[in-house]
Amino acid sequence: MASPQTTPNSDPTRQLSARPLNVEIPRLRDLLPATGRMTSRIVSNSRQPEVIKTPFPKPWKSSHPVLINFDLWSALSEPQRDLLFLREVCWLRAVRLIKVDAYQGVAAAGLLGFLVELAQFDAIGMVSAGGLSAFAGVQIWRNSRGQQAEIEADDAALKVAQRRGYTISDAAMALHDAIEQVALLEGRSGLSFVELMRCQNLRGYAVSASSTAIEQPE
Repeated sequence: MASPQTTPNSDPTRQLSARPLNVEIPRLRDLLPATGRMTSRIVSNSRQPEVIKTPFPKPWKSSHPVLINFDLWSALSEPQRDLLFLREVCWLRAVRLIKVDAYQGVAAAGLLGFLVELAQFDAIGMVSAGGLSAFAGVQIWRNSRGQQAEIEADDAALKVAQRRGYTISDAAMALHDAIEQVALLEGRSGLSFVELMRCQNLRGYAVSASSTAIEQPE
């Protein structure tokens, strides 16, 4: 089990320093709960411009990739790497495409209607059904990649990190600093609006950690 606590021979803020992937990948997987290990897999992709990226999961797949550019990843400290990885997996677990909610039902109905109208060569019906499906698809995307969903993924990552020996303050600041560092590593001029809101939320956890703690997960 990984722990951020300092030992005489290790520094929790140390960088990867070209650590072999056959060491770093198992270390990251050890951070995960059993369910996270079963539903996610780490894939090295040095050609992607993002430090870490999780594609939108396909509902028919039982395991979903978390793509990491380890060349950029190595510039982050160990706590930053831990929290970034945990929050990506927590976001992945939170996306429930198989569960049929209102928008997903509308999307399925719209797609079915589009196919029926296509078979009947009804152009107006095709446009209507396709538009309905597209609208529902946008709502599903917003619900999984919007501000609230991103903040909830951060919160879930902090809870898992506490089980791995981090204090809420240390975990929050590690993720906060990682968000800012990732923007620099990716050559972006600044943080997005959602990232700014996430950082504000994480700073709040760090400041109030002495009086308020996130409830430990079971």
